[in-house]
Amino acid sequence: MPTLAHTIMRPLVLLASSLLVLGAARPHDCTNLHGAQVLRVVPERAGQVHYLRGLLLQGNYDFWTEPRAVGHPVDIMVRAFQLPQLKKTLSQVGLRYTVKISNVAALLAKERTTQEAARASGSRAMDWTSYHTYQEIMDWLESLAADHPDLCKVENVGSSFEGRTMKMLTLGKGGPGKPAIFIDGGIHAREWISPATVTYMINELVTKRDTYDDILSNVNFYFMPSINPDGYDYTFTDDRLWRKTRSDTNSLLGCMGVDPNRNWGFHWMEIGASDDPCSEVYAGTEPFSEVEMRNVRDQISQRSSSIKVYLTYHSYSQVWLYPWGWTSQPPEDWQDLKDLAQSAAEGVLSVHGTLYDVHNSGGAAGGSDDWAKGEANVKYSYTIELRDTGEYGFLLPPEQIIPTGEENLEGLKVVANFIKDTYDP
Repeated sequence: MPTLAHTIMRPLVLLASSLLVLGAARPHDCTNLHGAQVLRVVPERAGQVHYLRGLLLQGNYDFWTEPRAVGHPVDIMVRAFQLPQLKKTLSQVGLRYTVKISNVAALLAKERTTQEAARASGSRAMDWTSYHTYQEIMDWLESLAADHPDLCKVENVGSSFEGRTMKMLTLGKGGPGKPAIFIDGGIHAREWISPATVTYMINELVTKRDTYDDILSNVNFYFMPSINPDGYDYTFTDDRLWRKTRSDTNSLLGCMGVDPNRNWGFHWMEIGASDDPCSEVYAGTEPFSEVEMRNVRDQISQRSSSIKVYLTYHSYSQVWLYPWGWTSQPPEDWQDLKDLAQSAAEGVLSVHGTLYDVHNSGGAAGGSDDWAKGEANVKYSYTIELRDTGEYGFLLPPEQIIPTGEENLEGLKVVANFIKDTYDP
């Protein structure tokens, strides 16, 4: 006859087993990616977009690109044991798929080898032939301020959840009252090309200051190259494909972190976000639950009267996105936004022939670009998805850092000159 202890313990054991099974299906567990692939589907009907958004919110797969609209490719990383079921499901709903990356584990291993070789051959503490840690980037910002005090100023603007100091670089010599551009990168931890591109552009503006004197004299820049410090460091030490912050969510499954680009307080949680802490698009318990996003918000808010452009650099897909993300309806001044984005994309194209599409975001609320426009009243607000279009995805080889930086600096110059000519008093 079962004892009282057995009666109590059996349900607990079953619950624990169930949680382990559920946890095993979560995309955040990237400890074993042998056999994992990235599948690409291109929705041809609105119903298929809706289906993919539902699949994203279920949280069982890692969406490398998100469902935005009909005709826009969606890349899904799928582990080996999940592949047969997902392929069957996609076929059943009429979604044709192709294998975009056939061996994720091999690509990760190749990137690691290439990165290690580039680091070993690098001649300086900061370069653009390899990817750098958060602390290396912050130390480099401080060195710029020390070497160019008339042009650069670095401020500590708060700490991350795990205690890393967040810094902002102010760049310009026009003084107060000049129109400004606020630029951030690295909001999603695994998008290494983003901080690399932002720092490349900073370095060019500073080291070639005479070339860009007209811009630097008439436009102020605020740069925060990596605004998810804990997540970014985690991609170097534990999980290269980590996306979120590293805050404690009190999850029964031990799931950590919030999607920082679902955490902003403008139409928060209305679409494309999850209340499940294990989801890659978990929006947090409330708007701005993440201290890192509060730190960035506060810097923008303090300067909102002078900031005319907000640029947030992501990867990948090669697109310039303008609001809104929370609705398919664009803002009233969408043509102004599109025109400037198109001019910037043409600037990008002129360098290496890299094509960046231009369209409105759609499909997800709680993004920083929506908040910058909707709450901080920054007229020109954009999310730029950098290289590539899926061959490497987040695992872009370091030899593409400089070309990506070169072409995006040209896009930034177009924006800066427009702002100088339009707003300079």
